[in-house]
Amino acid sequence: MKRLLLFALPLAAFTIMALRPVEDALPIGSALPKPEVKMKDITGKEVSLQDATKKNGILVMFSCNTCPVVRKYQPRTNEVCKYAMSKEIGVVLLNPNEAYRDNGDSYGDMQNYGKANNYSWYYVVDKNSAMADAFGATRTPEVFLFNKDGKLVYHGAIDDNANGEGDVTRKHLSIAIDEMTGGKDVSTKNTKSVGCGIKRL
Repeated sequence: MKRLLLFALPLAAFTIMALRPVEDALPIGSALPKPEVKMKDITGKEVSLQDATKKNGILVMFSCNTCPVVRKYQPRTNEVCKYAMSKEIGVVLLNPNEAYRDNGDSYGDMQNYGKANNYSWYYVVDKNSAMADAFGATRTPEVFLFNKDGKLVYHGAIDDNANGEGDVTRKHLSIAIDEMTGGKDVSTKNTKSVGCGIKRL
């Protein structure tokens, strides 16, 4: 019985930590959170969201190496990140899976994953899931698009079908990028992210 209790206590403590409350996601119109905080990129460079912002804004995506949904989305992630950069929008992918640093989401794993997928944008460690907390992010992949004034104009999913590219009927993020850079109001500002829960400590 004693052994059972000793096992159950740390398990309960881990469950509480893993399920710690997260603030609601940023409302549309919010300013870019913690723009000056430096994070370690897979190149070894320390970079902030402020550093990464380009003329027309910044795309922030919470991602990882281990989520099957992230992996399924990878070709579409590459496509939309390249598209954003072609529109003078900075791109930063953040890995917030602090509880998985020894299970496929370590810094070394990130470097290998970024190299294997030909990342030409920043892929940084979100230490202690601090940025995910600031954004109210809960899943990977989950995207936040900010305009040239640093205001949030779109939050949610890359597109409307996590199952496969062939089943997509609306490319939410690409459309939001086009509308934003075209000087229009983003027509669909929030969509539901589908993916794996962020592995917080």
